[in-house]
Amino acid sequence: MKDTRKTAFLGLFFALSMAFSYLEAMVVIPGLPPGVKLGLSNIVTMYCLFFLGPKPAYLLTVMKALFTALTRGPVAAVMSLAGGLCSITLLTLLHQRKKGGFSYVMLSVFGAVAHNVGQLLAARWVTSVFLYYYIPVLLIAGVAVGTMTGIIFTALAPYLKNIK
Repeated sequence: MKDTRKTAFLGLFFALSMAFSYLEAMVVIPGLPPGVKLGLSNIVTMYCLFFLGPKPAYLLTVMKALFTALTRGPVAAVMSLAGGLCSITLLTLLHQRKKGGFSYVMLSVFGAVAHNVGQLLAARWVTSVFLYYYIPVLLIAGVAVGTMTGIIFTALAPYLKNIK
């Protein structure tokens, strides 16, 4: 029964993540650089990592990339997977050291920046052109979006703990 429950929850989290992804694609913020999104679906991934563990978080990341392949094509899927895997890996390592005092906001910022770096590396592999000039834009966007996502996650965390 335990595995069935985990599978059902992961399916619900995947659906919620896709809904957030769709919602953020609909929201147009003037002046936002190309490729920069709000990262709302990352709240679900952070929940999976912090409350369920690394395995469900990695699985959700792969599922999101596969969904991206179906809806936006293989290049977008590679970008999604690279960013997601970099982010989850760094967050897993930092969360294990949480005794060092990383808040959810700081973890979210690190995760967002790692996601952007992973996508930049994937773009280098896919296009064979290193977009070095875009690094400052992605770093600033990662800090801004990561802070916002972290604040939202921190506000929701006390309620999310009860989902287990």
